[in-house]
Amino acid sequence: MSTPGLSYVPNNPQSPWQMYLQQVDRVAPHLGHLQRWVETLKRCKRVLAVDIPINKDDGTVAHFEGFRAQHNLSRGPGKGGVRFHPDVTIDEVMALSAWMTVKNAALNLPYGGAKGGVRVDPKALTRGELERLTRRYTSEIGLIIGPDKDIPAPDVNTNDQIMAWMMDTYSMNVGATATGVVTGKPIALGGSLGRREATGRGVYIAARETARAMGFDISGARVVVQGFGNVRGIAAKLFRAAGAVVVGLQDANGSVVNEAGIDVDAALDYVALGGKLTEFKGATQITEGEFWAIKSDIFVPAALENQLTEARAKTISTRLVVEGANGPTTPAADDILHDRNIIVVPDVIANAGGVTVSYFEWVQDFSSFFWTEAEINDRLERIMVEALKAVVAASEKHKVSLRTAAFIIACTRVLAARELRGLYP
Repeated sequence: MSTPGLSYVPNNPQSPWQMYLQQVDRVAPHLGHLQRWVETLKRCKRVLAVDIPINKDDGTVAHFEGFRAQHNLSRGPGKGGVRFHPDVTIDEVMALSAWMTVKNAALNLPYGGAKGGVRVDPKALTRGELERLTRRYTSEIGLIIGPDKDIPAPDVNTNDQIMAWMMDTYSMNVGATATGVVTGKPIALGGSLGRREATGRGVYIAARETARAMGFDISGARVVVQGFGNVRGIAAKLFRAAGAVVVGLQDANGSVVNEAGIDVDAALDYVALGGKLTEFKGATQITEGEFWAIKSDIFVPAALENQLTEARAKTISTRLVVEGANGPTTPAADDILHDRNIIVVPDVIANAGGVTVSYFEWVQDFSSFFWTEAEINDRLERIMVEALKAVVAASEKHKVSLRTAAFIIACTRVLAARELRGLYP
């Protein structure tokens, strides 16, 4: 049974951390002699909570709460994004760091799992206030991050500019330019070609390969994508370019549908110019309930956690769910989808394109030798396809879901490293 975790984490089965613990419980019987180390997976190595005071433009001082969690560092330095969102909690950040541990190990990247966040609505801040918030947060967590300690990256509501400010702040504090402290940076500051598109490209690769294994082609497939920012928009764009019919889209403003297919490029341009997706002329606005009822071949939940609930799993009409977000499907929903023969490609594989190209960026920063975008995409394709094949093989061998199969591979690698390193002192 799942342990309740740390005392400040809610014992709510639907909370992200408790969802993660349930997933660990499912993989434990498949770990063999490594099961003696399983409690290692149920705790974070380190969680830092910080106060972030900033001077606002109106002369007042505002305080924000920030976090950085490092779940497991047995296989290498921590790696994981930073999100700015009003609903960020310590529970969420811990769970996201744990999923990063699994994701990095499933892709066989030389990292442990970490994640950070600030509880703030960045849209309510001016650019100057956002920069001061970013720099103060970076200074506060500076004692546990670094190119060989923990490498942040963009996540929800953060981008390459945020990473530039983080890199500069860390560099000023250590007295030397340290481009490798973050990934997802602007190209001019040591960023990697293909990084901005990587997560969406990885989602597309995961969907394409799984669809082929199921016996249908992306071309002509009906696709619904929840989430339509930079990351999710890229996935929708790649689906359409491959001949799929993107019939439904959703972002923070609402949902739209077009049974004949949405012109994703036109929709992206419209939103980029400040328009609302719900007002895009090439689609019709629908309710939340209608969105989840759209008939599709591939459904991509790519927004936040806990979106594909037990109730939605009972009614969703699709053949394949590809998790573009972290933790979008609850364990109870997982079981329902399994019983309905709906395949789920889990987040720890499906959205791993971002961290994979972040790894490429980190390597390029250390060597000061940069690859072409074609080389980046080819390497990403190879790693994603190999990881998917391994997960499918493990699923067939153990007769478990793709999620549990990915956890078997990842947790075995993490705990084997833990066992080999031993305990110090």
